[in-house]
Amino acid sequence: MERNLKNVLVISFGFLLLFTAYSGLQSLQSSLNAEEGLGVASLSVLYAALTLSSMFLPPIIIKKLGCKWTIAVSMCCYVAYSLGNFYASWYTLIPTSMILGLGGAPLWSAKCTYLTIAGTLYAEKAGKSAKDIINQYFGIFFLVFQTSGVWGNLISSLILSQSSNQGEISEEHLECCGAYDCLTDTTNSTGSERPSDSLIYTLLGVYTGDGVLAVLLVIIFLDQIKPDQAETEKEKTPFWSTFLATLRHLKDKRQCLLIPLTMYSGFEQAFLSGDFSKSFVTCALGIQYVGYMMICFAGINSLCSLLFGKISQFTGRKLLFAVAAVLNTSCIITVLLWKPDPKQLAVFFVIPGLWGVSDAVWQTQTNALYGILFEKNKEAAFANYRLWESVGFVIAFAYSTKLQVYVKACIVLSVLVLSMLTYGAVEYLEAKSSPETPAATKKENGGPHSQETHM
Repeated sequence: MERNLKNVLVISFGFLLLFTAYSGLQSLQSSLNAEEGLGVASLSVLYAALTLSSMFLPPIIIKKLGCKWTIAVSMCCYVAYSLGNFYASWYTLIPTSMILGLGGAPLWSAKCTYLTIAGTLYAEKAGKSAKDIINQYFGIFFLVFQTSGVWGNLISSLILSQSSNQGEISEEHLECCGAYDCLTDTTNSTGSERPSDSLIYTLLGVYTGDGVLAVLLVIIFLDQIKPDQAETEKEKTPFWSTFLATLRHLKDKRQCLLIPLTMYSGFEQAFLSGDFSKSFVTCALGIQYVGYMMICFAGINSLCSLLFGKISQFTGRKLLFAVAAVLNTSCIITVLLWKPDPKQLAVFFVIPGLWGVSDAVWQTQTNALYGILFEKNKEAAFANYRLWESVGFVIAFAYSTKLQVYVKACIVLSVLVLSMLTYGAVEYLEAKSSPETPAATKKENGGPHSQETHM
């Protein structure tokens, strides 16, 4: 096998193993560690640490360790988070969440750097276009990586469905489910009790094993790669320069107008994984259904991401944003009006399915929009993207345990409305400054589905 392709596959399957564990754990946090809101608090801390990490750590760590060992060490941060869940408390889960957050940004930056250098080196040797080879390598990576959400949630549902604590859910218990939840630990009531410790330890053991395998795969099979001259010069730039460039980029009016849309991406993902999974799925059906629900979301999300990346050149981004806004608004209104009933099983999957369609638009088209609008200043632009999406996650998880679901749904809907107004203003400014821009950008709208913010 061609050596560079072997390295691409090692990274791809290493990330698949690692995020199979992480995606499953993230989906279960609001239900598994519901006491005093520990689970969502840990996610809020995690994304806050990720925000700080993305601004300062990647260039320092990569310069000191190189891409291979940055990936290996950062993966160990994810394993630490899995271990912290074995005895989940404020003294174990919060510190390991901080460790994971700090390791997240260097992990993704090292992966991107490695694939870019590997693609460039192979293109030079084969006499091919570096851009084409790099796109091919990233395509292989995301083809493998995007299935992690399916496998992680499938493992959790298969293991937790063995629980002997499943029972008939009483009408009294169902009254505390849905948008007007009782702000109590809904996993400790009849019908949706916490699974036995042995099942939880089995699940965490599988997830930890996945993480350890990922680390070993990278250490044993991934070749160290030497950065090219351009990368070397880039690393000599003072680490704080990225932070200052990120702040200076806010002088661009269009960037400021895109902040609500970028933050909304964090709000809507946090609502589905934190609030809908707990107050609807876990409360009315049981924790063993959370994985199946998230598989529905992740599967449709991945397929639509691929689809929208292709069809956006024909439809334009405005139509896709409009469709996503309508779908998300419909889902939020349904959440506000619908009282969850186990007999209406299909609805528990239709909502996350439609949510997955809209999220695919938010991810692919917002990334593409940043790339098109700020083509000459992409690094600072995407640093802002990561920053403001992470801020959305932090805020949404921070207030998660303090408010009823209907209030949080109204907040998400309000941010969506604001996002569409400010996005419209950006399109107006673009059309005003260059009448040809909308037509031209239709050809460029097929941006890749960024997974960095999904950690």
